[in-house]
Amino acid sequence: MKQKRFRIPFIALLLVGLPLLGVFLAGAPLARYLEFPPVTRYVKHAPFSWPFFIGTAVFIIGAVGPLLIRVLRHRVAPIAPGFNGSRSIASVAINARDATARLSSPKSDASDAPAPSPLTPHAFPWWGWLGLGITSLAWVLAWNRFPWLGNLQSHTFTPLWIGYILVINALASKRTGHCMMLGRPRYFLSLFLLSAAFWWFFEYLNRFVQNWYYVGASEFTATEYFWYATLPFSTVLPAVLSTRDWLATCHRLSAGLDHWWPMQVRQPTLVGWLVLVLAGVGLMGIGVWPDYLYPLLWVSPLLIITSLQAVSGEETVFSCISRGDWRPIWLPAFAALVCGLFWELWNYRSLAHWEYAVPFVHRFQIFEMPLLGYAGYLPFGLECVVIAGLLSSRGEPMELRA
Repeated sequence: MKQKRFRIPFIALLLVGLPLLGVFLAGAPLARYLEFPPVTRYVKHAPFSWPFFIGTAVFIIGAVGPLLIRVLRHRVAPIAPGFNGSRSIASVAINARDATARLSSPKSDASDAPAPSPLTPHAFPWWGWLGLGITSLAWVLAWNRFPWLGNLQSHTFTPLWIGYILVINALASKRTGHCMMLGRPRYFLSLFLLSAAFWWFFEYLNRFVQNWYYVGASEFTATEYFWYATLPFSTVLPAVLSTRDWLATCHRLSAGLDHWWPMQVRQPTLVGWLVLVLAGVGLMGIGVWPDYLYPLLWVSPLLIITSLQAVSGEETVFSCISRGDWRPIWLPAFAALVCGLFWELWNYRSLAHWEYAVPFVHRFQIFEMPLLGYAGYLPFGLECVVIAGLLSSRGEPMELRA
């Protein structure tokens, strides 16, 4: 634990300091990157480019396609009436997280799985209906302009996501009888505080690339902007991790990924140092060449943290794939994409909302987000797991700790 306490400030210093160091060495004025609220737009983005769009699309399909094909083609064993098969995640777990932990253990296989157990029906909890009501009401308020709502019209995003978090935990509870919110309440509540700081960091990185901006931000003072933004930011981690837990109970969504291609690195320490250097240099350059390096906003923090863990000989979020288990990679990425669709949906017609400016690929928008921009949610899901696990005191493997 002492080593972890010392490492966290070092990681924070790297992630915050490297982009500033890059623009400082390039001779750019530092003040504009620290402006608060961030209202000045100083990055002039490159126009749409078909070669860039096609190349980026091919890369995304090449990275995600094999996993998706594996899931779609894998045959799930039929489940006998009244029983949950031994291969079902829900049947071998106390909750969704323990399910992932057991099945991703290198000692776990079909031979030591427990015998099939009867399915126990669980009612959809009352607080799930409450969450559905909160989200439905907030959605109506967000997409309409009621004069009597006044200044509250700009603050519908937080109740939308509070309701979502209640509903997604209720769905997990209905399926397995357990959920993060009730099973680990202190940890669950701590995620809200961590989430606020977590997303403020990405707001900081966005100052160097300016891929999104908030409409009407100039109307608030610095104090107002901070508090009004912190509330919705606090819901990010609870939403993504709760969604990950619920997806883990749906075996069909990750079928076949528990025993797939084992990708092993022969010299993990050397590779870790190499990745650390490349990711660090890339993060340092995002403010210097924002049009070309903006994807590293989502990738470099993940690679820097995991490479530091690798050179320290620790488990990382990628350790599971050396055993052929890709679910701890797939499920958080999938969860972030699900949340991303709701983020963009509810943002679309809200009074207080954000818009995008993405170089080279800004076309075919779904809501405000360009089509290929949704790929950014995939590594973001892994970052959610890594950050939540980094600050956890539990001695679980990294990919399971969150």
